Amino acid sequence: QQALPVSGNAKTDIIDKKMTTYHILNGDCLADQLRQTRINQDFIVCRECLIDGNLYTDNIADFWKIRAKFIADTYNVSTEEYFIKTVSEFEKLKNLLDNSEVCLWFENDLFCQTNMWFVISILANYPKLKVFRVFPTIENNADTWKGFGIANAEKLEQAYYLKIQFTVDDIKLGKNLWTAYQNGDLDKLNRLAKSQSNCFEYLEEVCQAHIDRFPLDKSLGRPEKVVKEIIDNNSTDFQIVFSEFIDREGIYGFGDLQIKSMYDRQMHSH
Repeated sequence: QQALPVSGNAKTDIIDKKMTTYHILNGDCLADQLRQTRINQDFIVCRECLIDGNLYTDNIADFWKIRAKFIADTYNVSTEEYFIKTVSEFEKLKNLLDNSEVCLWFENDLFCQTNMWFVISILANYPKLKVFRVFPTIENNADTWKGFGIANAEKLEQAYYLKIQFTVDDIKLGKNLWTAYQNGDLDKLNRLAKSQSNCFEYLEEVCQAHIDRFPLDKSLGRPEKVVKEIIDNNSTDFQIVFSEFIDREGIYGFGDLQIKSMYDRQMHSH
């Protein structure tokens, strides 16, 4: 798409520069928000929730098949639709021009991070790309897990200017995080979480949140435990359980569908 006309001020010129820039976004809502900014509109939207469902295969073709089946079974979406809406977006990653900038607009919660790790594992095959992380601009701690959702156009442009380039090591870390996560190798994930990198924030806490889903004693995982606690102590009303869970465990980045399935299981066992 055409860059917007340049007013001659330096700030706008940065956005108009001739290098090809692509933006990989953590969802369609963010695409709508970014359309209100002066940032170029070359969007690739990540329409997955890799925090949930089967992940393990040793090749990408089978990976899409098991994901399509999981999404179809869980979210009432046909496998055809999954290939049209989701896989086709990821396929675009293969065709990015060498030396272009690729900006990863992902939040810090586990939901977004698992998707981002996967994207990095694909981009790792294309060393000529210049990959950047765009972080949400968070001004107070209460909003840590609210991500881009609360940002206006100005805040989104600011986030874009403050983007940080991935080094070779950062890309490798992202790829390794994905492999450990995909394979359910929690020990390896725990070790990788301690890596220092400017491209990941809250990495230890986020990996710990994932590890806490699978207690060694096979008791309820941390998210389910919290859902049970809320139902036992506060309310059985789903809306209340949902917003209370988000307040307490925003680190997971769960949407209503993930929380609803835990809620249904707990209500069922009551």
